[in-house]
Amino acid sequence: MGNLERFKIDLKGLKSEETSFDFGLDDDYFQAIGATEVKGGSLSTTLVVRKTAGVFELTFHTEGMATVTCDVCLDDMSQEVATDNKVVARFGDEFMENGDDVIVPAEEGIIDVSWLIYEFIVLAIPTKHVHEEGECNPAMLEKLEQLSSTQATDDDAEAPIDPRWSELEKLKSTIK
Repeated sequence: MGNLERFKIDLKGLKSEETSFDFGLDDDYFQAIGATEVKGGSLSTTLVVRKTAGVFELTFHTEGMATVTCDVCLDDMSQEVATDNKVVARFGDEFMENGDDVIVPAEEGIIDVSWLIYEFIVLAIPTKHVHEEGECNPAMLEKLEQLSSTQATDDDAEAPIDPRWSELEKLKSTIK
């Protein structure tokens, strides 16, 4: 399990009005975060924190390649990621997230951005993960073709119909 301490930003300890942080995100990061959608990857995130009058504007820029599972063949595939996101942090009594606003406990003054970065990556990835044409695992595609419900077999044509369906068909025709 990797260490996520480097993603904890001490907002109280920031000396200048604008501070930058660079994070390299690799397989260890995704394992440490407990990622379910993204299996790994090689990405970089630049975080710029601007502070003004008790408000902190966090601007994230993330780009690179993430490893996800293909929805068709279930093999790993690379997915390009490029995303820009903003979050506004303020001090308050207890931690709370509300959309793009985050309340950080004033007594601690620390915000952990590790999960925010992961969420931004997941949101930047299309919901359907499919290899480019011809790149899916051919053995899996063949197996899918064999098991496809759209393929009619001789056994399907000769199989007796469940009597409950017959009764429903009768009911359907009487309603018309």
